[in-house]
Parts: sequence; C-alpha cells; structure tokens
Amino acid sequence: MPYRRLPNTDAARIKALKIAIEKAAKTDFLELSFSYKVLDEAKKIVDRFEHLSARYQQMHDTQVKANKSFLLKAKNARMYLSHFVQVLYMCVLRSEIKEEQLKLYQLEEAKMLVPDITSHELLLEWGAKIIEGENKRVAQGGVPIYNPSIAKVNVMYMLFKEGFQTQKLHQKATARVLNEVANYREVVDKVIYDIWEEVEKKNNGLPLKQRLAKNQEYGIVYYYRKGEMVK
Repeated sequence: MPYRRLPNTDAARIKALKIAIEKAAKTDFLELSFSYKVLDEAKKIVDRFEHLSARYQQMHDTQVKANKSFLLKAKNARMYLSHFVQVLYMCVLRSEIKEEQLKLYQLEEAKMLVPDITSHELLLEWGAKIIEGENKRVAQGGVPIYNPSIAKVNVMYMLFKEGFQTQKLHQKATARVLNEVANYREVVDKVIYDIWEEVEKKNNGLPLKQRLAKNQEYGIVYYYRKGEMVK
C-alpha cells in the first residue's frame, strides 16, 4: 500500500501549497476535495512562507560569500602575527631586545614559542596583546621591529577584526531568519496535512488507482515500499 509523506524541504512545501491552491482555482466549489476554510489558510501563508524562505536563502548566500573573504583576512593576519612573534624572539636571542621586555607582549611564559592562534578568538586576543606590547616597547625608546613592521601587522589584524565582527552580525541575522522559517514550517506543515487529510477522506470511496490519481492532483505525494506496485 503506498504511503504519503509530508514535504521535507521548503521548496517542496511551497510547491505543495501552490498545487492545492491552483487545483482549487480550476475546480467547481461543489467538487472541491477540501474545505474553503483550509484553502483560505493556504492562501494566507504561502506568500509569507515563500518570502521568508527566499530571505533566508539570500542571507545565507551573503554570509557564505562574505566568509570566503573573511577566511583570507584571517589567514593573512595569522601569518603576519606569527612571523612578527618569531622575529621578536630572534631579536631576544640576539640580545637586541631584553628578554624581560617579553612581559610587555604577555609572552614571558611562552617559552619562546608562538602562542596558539589557531582559533579566531585566540587570534583576536593575541593580536591585541602583541600590537599593544610592541607599541609600549617603542614608546619606551625601543627600536621598532621591521619585516614585518607592527604597522603592517596592525593593518592585517584590523582587517581580520572587522571581518570577524561582520561575520558575527551575518551569523546572528541569518540565525534569526532561520528561526522564523523553522517556526513557520510548523504552521505550513499543519495546513498541508489538513489539505491532504481532507482530500483523502473525500476521495476514500474511489478505487485505489483512481483515488491515488485524484489525490495527486491536489499535490499529495505517494511513496511505494520496495517491490510494491499499484494494482
């Protein structure tokens, strides 16, 4: 026996509603297989849901596109910061910078290792510490480190920081719309369920093959188990 299954994508939900609405528009009200009450509900929600779905997809696409640019900024900031710290340690080893001055960068317990900056949050944290430390040392009369200079590191860091904040805003906005879509899916699924229930009940007395064909005109989708055939 074939069984029906509610749509599991937003596009399929919208399609199911539109098929039922279009079928109703072409059918005499006395022959319609579901109530005008449910039809009215379907008309009210389909445009709203389609708009929400399109809005979510647009925001998601924008976030994905922006993320590609952001990841490049993060890569550059990580590379420049790591290189700067390595040059700083070389200056200490050559006694060009006093080892105790590593405290300015909060690196006094780092054992001459580049701090962990694998995550965006750690990169954000250590970038601020290293830039502040170099500026303090130079302000005390120290010779600036070059290749890379802290100015160049700061440019890359600020591009990363701005991108990080922008991505957070994108993610928050996308999540908010996704939550709206998810909540509205429950409303949409209930209306589709009501349409399909009423249609199947109305056509229940017809022979199986004719009944299935009639129900499918209203958008009901049937599935067959393996080896099953329509009789």
